[in-house]
Amino acid sequence: MKTALNLSSCTAFLAGKNATVDGSTMIARNEDAGGGINAKRFVVVNPNDQPSEYISTFNKFRLKLPANPLRYTETPCADTSDGLWGESGINTDNVAMSSTETEFTNTTMLGIDPLVADGIGEEAMLTVVLPYIHSAREGVQRLGDLVTQFGTCESNGIAFSDSDEVWYFETVGGHHWAAERIPDNAYVLAPNQTGIQEIDFNDPDHYLYSDDLKELAEKYHLNKAREGFNFRDIFGEDVQADHYYNTPRVWYGQKYLNPEIDQDPESRSMPFTQVASHLISVEDIAFILSSHYQGTDFDPYGKTGTAETRQRYRPIGMNRNQEMHILQIRPDFPADHAAIHWLAEGVNEFNAPVPFFANCTDTPENFKNTPLRTTTESFYWLNKLVAMLADPFFAEHDLEAMVAVSESRKFGFANGRAAVAEADAEFKNIEKTALPEWHNQVNEKIANTITENVKDLLHQLVLLRAEKMVPTFEKGGEL
Repeated sequence: MKTALNLSSCTAFLAGKNATVDGSTMIARNEDAGGGINAKRFVVVNPNDQPSEYISTFNKFRLKLPANPLRYTETPCADTSDGLWGESGINTDNVAMSSTETEFTNTTMLGIDPLVADGIGEEAMLTVVLPYIHSAREGVQRLGDLVTQFGTCESNGIAFSDSDEVWYFETVGGHHWAAERIPDNAYVLAPNQTGIQEIDFNDPDHYLYSDDLKELAEKYHLNKAREGFNFRDIFGEDVQADHYYNTPRVWYGQKYLNPEIDQDPESRSMPFTQVASHLISVEDIAFILSSHYQGTDFDPYGKTGTAETRQRYRPIGMNRNQEMHILQIRPDFPADHAAIHWLAEGVNEFNAPVPFFANCTDTPENFKNTPLRTTTESFYWLNKLVAMLADPFFAEHDLEAMVAVSESRKFGFANGRAAVAEADAEFKNIEKTALPEWHNQVNEKIANTITENVKDLLHQLVLLRAEKMVPTFEKGGEL
Protein backbone atom coordinates (compact mmCIF):
# COMPACT_ATOMS: atom_id res chain seq x y z
CA MET A 1 0.00 0.00 0.00
CA LYS A 2 1.17 3.49 -0.83
CA THR A 3 2.72 5.48 1.99
CA ALA A 4 0.71 8.58 2.84
CA LEU A 5 2.57 11.79 2.03
CA ASN A 6 2.05 15.35 3.20
CA LEU A 7 1.65 17.00 -0.18
CA SER A 8 -0.06 20.29 0.61
CA SER A 9 2.25 22.69 2.45
CA CYS A 10 -0.33 25.47 2.39
CA THR A 11 -1.35 28.57 4.36
CA ALA A 12 -4.92 29.02 5.62
CA PHE A 13 -6.81 32.10 6.77
CA LEU A 14 -10.13 32.28 8.63
CA ALA A 15 -12.22 35.26 9.72
CA GLY A 16 -15.38 35.45 11.80
CA LYS A 17 -18.41 37.51 10.81
CA ASN A 18 -17.64 40.43 13.14
CA ALA A 19 -14.01 40.54 12.00
CA THR A 20 -14.85 41.39 8.39
CA VAL A 21 -15.78 44.68 6.79
CA ASP A 22 -19.20 43.51 5.54
CA GLY A 23 -20.11 40.86 8.12
CA SER A 24 -19.19 37.92 5.85
CA THR A 25 -17.65 34.77 7.20
CA MET A 26 -14.56 33.91 5.18
CA ILE A 27 -12.25 30.91 5.04
CA ALA A 28 -9.33 30.88 2.63
CA ARG A 29 -6.19 29.01 1.71
CA ASN A 30 -3.52 28.89 -0.92
CA GLU A 31 -2.73 25.39 -2.07
CA ASP A 32 0.99 24.78 -2.47
CA ALA A 33 0.83 21.14 -3.50
CA GLY A 34 3.22 18.98 -5.42
CA GLY A 35 6.10 21.16 -6.59
CA GLY A 36 6.06 24.02 -9.07
CA ILE A 37 3.39 22.49 -11.30
CA ASN A 38 0.28 20.62 -10.10
CA ALA A 39 -2.49 21.69 -12.46
CA LYS A 40 -5.91 22.46 -10.94
CA ARG A 41 -9.50 22.64 -12.16
CA PHE A 42 -12.62 24.44 -10.92
CA VAL A 43 -15.84 22.45 -11.29
CA VAL A 44 -19.37 22.04 -9.98
CA VAL A 45 -20.36 18.57 -8.80
CA ASN A 46 -24.08 18.11 -9.37
CA PRO A 47 -25.91 15.45 -7.31
CA ASN A 48 -26.12 13.01 -10.21
CA ASP A 49 -22.33 13.17 -10.59
CA GLN A 50 -21.59 12.36 -6.94
CA PRO A 51 -20.51 8.70 -6.49
CA SER A 52 -22.37 6.34 -4.15
CA GLU A 53 -19.05 4.99 -2.91
CA TYR A 54 -15.73 6.78 -2.67
CA ILE A 55 -12.63 4.72 -3.52
CA SER A 56 -9.40 6.66 -3.28
CA THR A 57 -6.76 6.15 -5.96
CA PHE A 58 -4.31 7.75 -3.55
CA ASN A 59 -4.39 5.30 -0.62
CA LYS A 60 -7.38 2.96 -1.25
CA PHE A 61 -9.58 4.56 1.41
CA ARG A 62 -13.18 3.41 0.80
CA LEU A 63 -16.46 4.82 2.07
CA LYS A 64 -20.12 4.20 1.22
CA LEU A 65 -21.71 7.61 0.81
CA PRO A 66 -25.17 8.80 1.92
CA ALA A 67 -28.04 9.40 -0.47
CA ASN A 68 -29.23 12.85 -1.54
CA PRO A 69 -25.97 14.79 -1.77
CA LEU A 70 -26.01 18.55 -2.21
CA ARG A 71 -24.51 20.30 -5.23
CA TYR A 72 -21.11 21.88 -4.52
CA THR A 73 -18.12 23.60 -6.09
CA GLU A 74 -14.63 22.11 -5.82
CA THR A 75 -11.06 22.55 -7.09
CA PRO A 76 -9.68 19.08 -7.89
CA CYS A 77 -6.41 18.18 -9.55
CA ALA A 78 -6.34 18.05 -13.34
CA ASP A 79 -4.56 14.70 -13.15
CA THR A 80 -6.60 12.46 -10.82
CA SER A 81 -4.54 9.30 -11.28
CA ASP A 82 -3.03 9.89 -7.83
CA GLY A 83 -6.22 11.08 -6.17
CA LEU A 84 -8.94 13.68 -6.56
CA TRP A 85 -7.86 16.33 -3.99
CA GLY A 86 -11.12 18.33 -4.12
CA GLU A 87 -9.60 20.87 -1.70
CA SER A 88 -12.18 23.69 -1.51
CA GLY A 89 -15.84 24.32 -2.13
CA ILE A 90 -19.25 25.67 -1.13
CA ASN A 91 -22.44 23.59 -1.16
CA THR A 92 -26.01 24.73 -1.89
CA ASP A 93 -26.72 25.17 1.83
CA ASN A 94 -23.92 27.78 1.87
CA VAL A 95 -21.54 25.66 3.91
CA ALA A 96 -17.92 26.16 2.88
CA MET A 97 -15.04 23.77 3.44
CA SER A 98 -11.32 24.15 2.81
CA SER A 99 -9.34 20.96 3.14
CA THR A 100 -6.66 20.81 4.04
CA GLU A 101 -3.70 22.38 5.81
CA THR A 102 -0.91 19.85 6.30
CA GLU A 103 0.21 19.69 9.92
CA PHE A 104 2.44 17.47 12.06
CA THR A 105 1.79 15.49 15.24
CA ASN A 106 4.61 14.95 17.72
CA THR A 107 6.35 11.59 17.95
CA THR A 108 4.91 10.72 21.36
CA MET A 109 1.34 10.95 20.10
CA LEU A 110 2.20 9.13 16.86
CA GLY A 111 3.58 6.30 18.95
CA ILE A 112 0.40 6.09 21.02
CA ASP A 113 -2.04 6.53 18.11
CA PRO A 114 -0.24 5.82 14.80
CA LEU A 115 -1.46 7.15 11.46
CA VAL A 116 -3.57 4.75 9.39
CA ALA A 117 -2.17 4.20 5.88
CA ASP A 118 -5.58 3.60 4.28
CA GLY A 119 -7.50 6.00 6.53
CA ILE A 120 -9.25 9.14 5.36
CA GLY A 121 -6.86 11.81 4.07
CA GLU A 122 -7.03 15.28 2.61
CA GLU A 123 -7.37 13.76 -0.85
CA ALA A 124 -10.88 12.50 0.05
CA MET A 125 -12.14 14.78 2.80
CA LEU A 126 -14.00 17.43 0.84
CA THR A 127 -15.75 14.93 -1.46
CA VAL A 128 -17.03 12.72 1.37
CA VAL A 129 -18.00 15.54 3.75
CA LEU A 130 -19.12 18.75 2.00
CA PRO A 131 -22.12 17.36 0.01
CA TYR A 132 -23.69 15.95 3.20
CA ILE A 133 -23.53 18.80 5.71
CA HIS A 134 -25.89 21.68 6.42
CA SER A 135 -23.80 23.77 8.82
CA ALA A 136 -20.16 24.29 9.71
CA ARG A 137 -20.68 22.53 13.05
CA GLU A 138 -22.20 19.56 11.26
CA GLY A 139 -19.11 19.44 9.05
CA VAL A 140 -16.89 19.20 12.13
CA GLN A 141 -19.03 16.40 13.52
CA ARG A 142 -19.15 14.38 10.29
CA LEU A 143 -15.41 14.63 9.68
CA GLY A 144 -14.69 13.88 13.34
CA ASP A 145 -16.80 10.73 13.20
CA LEU A 146 -14.96 9.58 10.05
CA VAL A 147 -11.52 10.20 11.58
CA THR A 148 -12.52 8.36 14.76
CA GLN A 149 -13.95 5.41 12.84
CA PHE A 150 -11.49 4.98 9.98
CA GLY A 151 -8.41 6.82 11.18
CA THR A 152 -6.46 9.30 9.09
CA CYS A 153 -3.29 8.85 7.06
CA GLU A 154 -1.89 12.28 7.94
CA SER A 155 -2.18 15.24 10.29
CA ASN A 156 -4.24 18.11 8.96
CA GLY A 157 -6.19 21.30 9.65
CA ILE A 158 -9.57 21.77 7.97
CA ALA A 159 -11.72 24.92 7.86
CA PHE A 160 -15.53 25.01 7.83
CA SER A 161 -17.87 28.00 7.66
CA ASP A 162 -21.50 28.92 7.19
CA SER A 163 -23.24 32.28 7.40
CA ASP A 164 -22.86 32.38 11.17
CA GLU A 165 -19.92 30.27 12.35
CA VAL A 166 -16.30 29.53 11.39
CA TRP A 167 -14.58 26.39 12.71
CA TYR A 168 -11.03 25.05 12.49
CA PHE A 169 -10.60 21.28 12.83
CA GLU A 170 -7.24 19.60 13.52
CA THR A 171 -6.28 15.93 13.56
CA VAL A 172 -3.55 14.50 15.80
CA GLY A 173 -2.39 10.92 15.56
CA GLY A 174 -4.48 8.40 13.70
CA HIS A 175 -7.87 8.78 15.36
CA HIS A 176 -7.95 11.95 17.45
CA TRP A 177 -8.99 15.51 16.73
CA ALA A 178 -10.23 18.80 18.12
CA ALA A 179 -12.04 21.79 16.63
CA GLU A 180 -12.46 25.38 17.76
CA ARG A 181 -15.14 27.83 16.75
CA ILE A 182 -13.23 30.96 15.79
CA PRO A 183 -14.52 33.95 17.80
CA ASP A 184 -16.77 36.11 15.65
CA ASN A 185 -14.45 39.12 16.02
CA ALA A 186 -11.21 37.21 15.35
CA TYR A 187 -9.06 35.87 12.55
CA VAL A 188 -6.63 32.96 12.25
CA LEU A 189 -3.56 32.53 10.09
CA ALA A 190 -2.60 28.87 10.00
CA PRO A 191 0.70 27.55 8.59
CA ASN A 192 1.79 23.89 8.58
CA GLN A 193 1.69 23.30 12.31
CA THR A 194 -0.88 22.54 15.01
CA GLY A 195 -2.59 25.79 16.01
CA ILE A 196 -5.42 25.34 18.52
CA GLN A 197 -4.33 26.31 22.01
CA GLU A 198 -6.38 26.08 25.23
CA ILE A 199 -9.46 23.84 25.04
CA ASP A 200 -12.32 24.43 27.46
CA PHE A 201 -13.99 21.05 27.93
CA ASN A 202 -16.96 22.79 29.57
CA ASP A 203 -17.73 24.92 26.50
CA PRO A 204 -19.29 22.72 23.79
CA ASP A 205 -20.49 25.80 21.90
CA HIS A 206 -16.88 26.67 21.02
CA TYR A 207 -14.92 23.40 21.30
CA LEU A 208 -15.54 19.93 19.88
CA TYR A 209 -13.14 16.99 20.14
CA SER A 210 -12.80 13.21 19.97
CA ASP A 211 -14.54 11.59 22.92
CA ASP A 212 -11.46 10.31 24.74
CA LEU A 213 -9.07 13.18 23.98
CA LYS A 214 -8.74 14.39 27.57
CA GLU A 215 -8.57 10.88 29.01
CA LEU A 216 -5.89 9.86 26.48
CA ALA A 217 -3.68 12.76 27.52
CA GLU A 218 -4.14 11.87 31.18
CA LYS A 219 -3.53 8.14 30.66
CA TYR A 220 -0.23 8.66 28.84
CA HIS A 221 0.88 11.74 30.83
CA LEU A 222 1.05 13.93 27.74
CA ASN A 223 0.18 17.27 29.34
CA LYS A 224 3.30 18.92 30.74
CA ALA A 225 1.47 22.05 31.89
CA ARG A 226 0.59 22.44 35.56
CA GLU A 227 -2.87 23.67 34.56
CA GLY A 228 -4.97 23.98 31.44
CA PHE A 229 -5.11 21.88 28.27
CA ASN A 230 -3.08 23.43 25.44
CA PHE A 231 -3.84 21.27 22.40
CA ARG A 232 -0.91 22.72 20.45
CA ASP A 233 1.64 22.02 23.17
CA ILE A 234 0.33 18.55 24.03
CA PHE A 235 0.02 17.09 20.53
CA GLY A 236 1.86 19.39 18.09
CA GLU A 237 5.49 19.60 17.06
CA ASP A 238 7.94 22.37 17.85
CA VAL A 239 11.07 21.59 15.88
CA GLN A 240 13.75 23.98 14.66
CA ALA A 241 12.43 23.88 11.10
CA ASP A 242 9.10 25.34 12.30
CA HIS A 243 10.82 28.59 13.22
CA TYR A 244 11.93 29.09 9.61
CA TYR A 245 9.14 27.38 7.70
CA ASN A 246 5.97 28.08 9.70
CA THR A 247 5.98 30.72 12.43
CA PRO A 248 7.29 33.57 10.20
CA ARG A 249 4.13 33.29 8.10
CA VAL A 250 1.98 33.84 11.18
CA TRP A 251 4.23 36.72 12.19
CA TYR A 252 3.86 38.50 8.85
CA GLY A 253 0.09 38.04 8.64
CA GLN A 254 -0.38 39.30 12.18
CA LYS A 255 2.08 42.14 11.52
CA TYR A 256 -0.08 43.23 8.57
CA LEU A 257 -3.37 43.10 10.48
CA ASN A 258 -1.94 44.17 13.86
CA PRO A 259 1.02 46.47 13.17
CA GLU A 260 0.84 47.73 16.74
CA ILE A 261 1.95 44.33 18.13
CA ASP A 262 5.67 43.56 18.30
CA GLN A 263 6.41 39.84 17.89
CA ASP A 264 9.36 37.61 17.01
CA PRO A 265 9.08 35.90 13.58
CA GLU A 266 10.37 32.68 15.13
CA SER A 267 8.12 32.66 18.21
CA ARG A 268 6.00 29.56 18.78
CA SER A 269 3.81 31.40 21.29
CA MET A 270 2.01 33.76 18.90
CA PRO A 271 -1.76 33.48 19.53
CA PHE A 272 -3.85 31.16 17.38
CA THR A 273 -6.74 33.65 17.22
CA GLN A 274 -6.18 37.38 17.00
CA VAL A 275 -8.41 40.48 16.72
CA ALA A 276 -7.28 42.71 13.86
CA SER A 277 -6.75 46.44 14.27
CA HIS A 278 -9.21 47.02 11.42
CA LEU A 279 -12.04 45.12 9.75
CA ILE A 280 -10.85 42.58 7.18
CA SER A 281 -11.68 42.60 3.46
CA VAL A 282 -11.28 40.07 0.66
CA GLU A 283 -8.40 42.23 -0.58
CA ASP A 284 -6.65 41.92 2.79
CA ILE A 285 -6.86 38.14 2.66
CA ALA A 286 -5.62 38.04 -0.93
CA PHE A 287 -2.68 40.25 0.02
CA ILE A 288 -1.70 38.03 2.95
CA LEU A 289 -1.99 34.83 0.92
CA SER A 290 0.15 36.43 -1.82
CA SER A 291 2.74 37.94 0.50
CA HIS A 292 6.49 37.37 0.57
CA TYR A 293 7.58 39.56 3.50
CA GLN A 294 7.31 42.82 1.56
CA GLY A 295 8.77 45.75 3.47
CA THR A 296 11.12 43.59 5.53
CA ASP A 297 14.66 42.24 5.19
CA PHE A 298 13.16 38.79 4.52
CA ASP A 299 11.61 39.58 1.11
CA PRO A 300 13.21 37.30 -1.51
CA TYR A 301 12.57 40.03 -4.09
CA GLY A 302 13.74 42.79 -1.77
CA LYS A 303 16.73 45.14 -1.84
CA THR A 304 17.31 45.41 1.91
CA GLY A 305 18.90 42.94 4.27
CA THR A 306 21.40 40.38 3.06
CA ALA A 307 21.40 37.39 0.73
CA GLU A 308 20.92 35.23 3.83
CA THR A 309 17.98 37.17 5.31
CA ARG A 310 16.19 37.26 1.96
CA GLN A 311 16.19 33.45 1.93
CA ARG A 312 15.79 32.83 5.66
CA TYR A 313 12.05 32.27 5.91
CA ARG A 314 9.52 30.40 3.81
CA PRO A 315 7.14 32.95 2.21
CA ILE A 316 3.39 32.52 1.72
CA GLY A 317 3.39 33.57 -1.94
CA MET A 318 5.81 31.22 -3.68
CA ASN A 319 6.47 29.04 -6.72
CA ARG A 320 4.41 26.10 -5.38
CA ASN A 321 1.16 28.13 -5.28
CA GLN A 322 -1.35 26.21 -7.42
CA GLU A 323 -4.62 27.86 -6.48
CA MET A 324 -5.93 30.27 -3.85
CA HIS A 325 -9.54 30.33 -2.72
CA ILE A 326 -11.49 32.72 -0.52
CA LEU A 327 -14.87 31.25 0.39
CA GLN A 328 -17.20 34.08 1.34
CA ILE A 329 -20.72 33.79 2.77
CA ARG A 330 -22.28 37.26 2.69
CA PRO A 331 -24.93 38.42 5.20
CA ASP A 332 -26.81 41.03 3.16
CA PHE A 333 -28.28 38.79 0.47
CA PRO A 334 -30.71 35.86 0.30
CA ALA A 335 -29.10 32.45 0.68
CA ASP A 336 -29.29 31.67 -3.04
CA HIS A 337 -27.10 34.71 -3.87
CA ALA A 338 -24.92 34.97 -0.75
CA ALA A 339 -21.97 32.66 -1.45
CA ILE A 340 -18.94 33.62 -3.54
CA HIS A 341 -16.10 31.23 -4.33
CA TRP A 342 -13.16 33.57 -5.09
CA LEU A 343 -10.49 31.67 -7.01
CA ALA A 344 -6.98 32.50 -8.19
CA GLU A 345 -4.75 30.04 -10.03
CA GLY A 346 -0.99 29.95 -10.41
CA VAL A 347 1.56 31.85 -8.32
CA ASN A 348 -0.15 34.32 -6.03
CA GLU A 349 2.36 37.20 -6.27
CA PHE A 350 1.24 37.67 -9.87
CA ASN A 351 -2.51 36.98 -9.90
CA ALA A 352 -5.86 38.20 -8.55
CA PRO A 353 -8.82 36.05 -7.43
CA VAL A 354 -11.89 35.75 -9.65
CA PRO A 355 -15.31 35.89 -7.93
CA PHE A 356 -17.71 33.07 -8.83
CA PHE A 357 -21.25 32.88 -7.47
CA ALA A 358 -21.37 29.42 -5.89
CA ASN A 359 -25.06 28.84 -6.63
CA CYS A 360 -24.26 27.66 -10.16
CA THR A 361 -24.47 24.39 -12.05
CA ASP A 362 -21.38 24.72 -14.24
CA THR A 363 -18.09 26.62 -14.55
CA PRO A 364 -16.39 28.35 -17.50
CA GLU A 365 -14.58 26.11 -19.95
CA ASN A 366 -11.08 27.46 -19.30
CA PHE A 367 -11.50 26.82 -15.56
CA LYS A 368 -13.31 23.48 -15.84
CA ASN A 369 -11.01 21.76 -18.33
CA THR A 370 -7.33 22.00 -17.50
CA PRO A 371 -5.15 19.89 -19.81
CA LEU A 372 -1.86 18.44 -18.62
CA ARG A 373 0.03 20.34 -21.31
CA THR A 374 0.68 24.09 -21.24
CA THR A 375 -1.82 26.21 -23.14
CA THR A 376 -3.01 29.80 -22.93
CA GLU A 377 -6.60 28.51 -23.28
CA SER A 378 -6.45 27.23 -19.69
CA PHE A 379 -6.71 29.78 -16.87
CA TYR A 380 -4.35 27.74 -14.69
CA TRP A 381 -1.64 27.50 -17.36
CA LEU A 382 -2.12 31.11 -18.44
CA ASN A 383 -1.34 32.25 -14.91
CA LYS A 384 1.62 29.89 -14.60
CA LEU A 385 3.07 31.36 -17.82
CA VAL A 386 2.67 34.87 -16.41
CA ALA A 387 4.56 33.78 -13.29
CA MET A 388 7.41 32.24 -15.29
CA LEU A 389 7.90 35.51 -17.17
CA ALA A 390 7.29 37.86 -14.24
CA ASP A 391 9.51 36.16 -11.66
CA PRO A 392 12.87 37.10 -13.23
CA PHE A 393 11.66 40.68 -13.70
CA PHE A 394 10.90 40.89 -9.98
CA ALA A 395 14.31 39.41 -9.17
CA GLU A 396 15.90 42.06 -11.42
CA HIS A 397 13.75 44.83 -9.87
CA ASP A 398 12.54 45.75 -13.35
CA LEU A 399 10.16 48.60 -12.55
CA GLU A 400 8.25 48.52 -15.84
CA ALA A 401 7.39 44.84 -15.50
CA MET A 402 6.58 45.12 -11.81
CA VAL A 403 4.18 48.00 -12.51
CA ALA A 404 2.55 45.95 -15.31
CA VAL A 405 1.90 43.08 -12.88
CA SER A 406 0.65 45.42 -10.17
CA GLU A 407 -1.74 47.18 -12.56
CA SER A 408 -3.02 43.87 -13.93
CA ARG A 409 -3.74 42.56 -10.45
CA LYS A 410 -5.40 45.84 -9.46
CA PHE A 411 -7.70 45.96 -12.46
CA GLY A 412 -8.37 42.22 -12.27
CA PHE A 413 -9.66 42.74 -8.75
CA ALA A 414 -11.55 45.87 -9.82
CA ASN A 415 -13.21 44.02 -12.69
CA GLY A 416 -14.26 41.27 -10.32
CA ARG A 417 -15.68 43.75 -7.83
CA ALA A 418 -17.57 45.56 -10.59
CA ALA A 419 -19.08 42.30 -11.85
CA VAL A 420 -20.25 41.35 -8.36
CA ALA A 421 -21.79 44.79 -7.82
CA GLU A 422 -23.59 44.59 -11.14
CA ALA A 423 -24.94 41.13 -10.37
CA ASP A 424 -26.01 42.22 -6.87
CA ALA A 425 -28.08 44.99 -8.43
CA GLU A 426 -29.72 42.65 -10.94
CA PHE A 427 -30.31 39.36 -9.11
CA LYS A 428 -33.59 40.44 -7.45
CA ASN A 429 -35.15 40.63 -10.91
CA ILE A 430 -34.30 36.98 -11.63
CA GLU A 431 -36.74 34.20 -10.76
CA LYS A 432 -35.47 32.06 -7.89
CA THR A 433 -35.54 28.87 -9.98
CA ALA A 434 -33.58 30.60 -12.74
CA LEU A 435 -30.78 31.85 -10.47
CA PRO A 436 -28.33 28.93 -10.93
CA GLU A 437 -28.39 29.24 -14.72
CA TRP A 438 -28.20 33.04 -14.46
CA HIS A 439 -25.21 32.67 -12.14
CA ASN A 440 -23.60 30.44 -14.77
CA GLN A 441 -23.89 33.31 -17.24
CA VAL A 442 -22.63 35.90 -14.77
CA ASN A 443 -19.65 33.70 -13.89
CA GLU A 444 -18.86 33.17 -17.57
CA LYS A 445 -18.83 36.92 -18.16
CA ILE A 446 -16.55 37.53 -15.16
CA ALA A 447 -14.18 34.77 -16.25
CA ASN A 448 -13.96 36.10 -19.81
CA THR A 449 -13.18 39.63 -18.65
CA ILE A 450 -10.44 38.61 -16.23
CA THR A 451 -9.00 36.03 -18.63
CA GLU A 452 -8.52 38.78 -21.22
CA ASN A 453 -6.91 40.93 -18.53
CA VAL A 454 -4.38 38.18 -17.79
CA LYS A 455 -3.73 37.60 -21.50
CA ASP A 456 -2.96 41.30 -21.88
CA LEU A 457 -0.43 41.01 -19.04
CA LEU A 458 1.16 37.96 -20.66
CA HIS A 459 1.55 39.92 -23.89
CA GLN A 460 3.18 42.86 -22.08
CA LEU A 461 5.63 40.56 -20.33
CA VAL A 462 6.54 38.78 -23.57
CA LEU A 463 7.31 42.13 -25.22
CA LEU A 464 9.48 43.19 -22.28
CA ARG A 465 11.29 39.86 -22.03
CA ALA A 466 12.03 39.86 -25.78
CA GLU A 467 14.32 42.85 -25.17
CA LYS A 468 16.16 40.99 -22.39
CA MET A 469 17.36 37.92 -24.26
CA VAL A 470 21.07 37.21 -23.89
CA PRO A 471 21.98 36.63 -27.57
CA THR A 472 21.45 40.17 -28.87
CA PHE A 473 23.36 42.68 -30.95
CA GLU A 474 22.60 46.28 -31.89
CA LYS A 475 22.18 46.93 -35.60
CA GLY A 476 24.59 49.29 -37.27
CA GLY A 477 23.40 52.41 -39.04
CA GLU A 478 23.60 50.83 -42.51
CA LEU A 479 21.80 47.57 -41.55
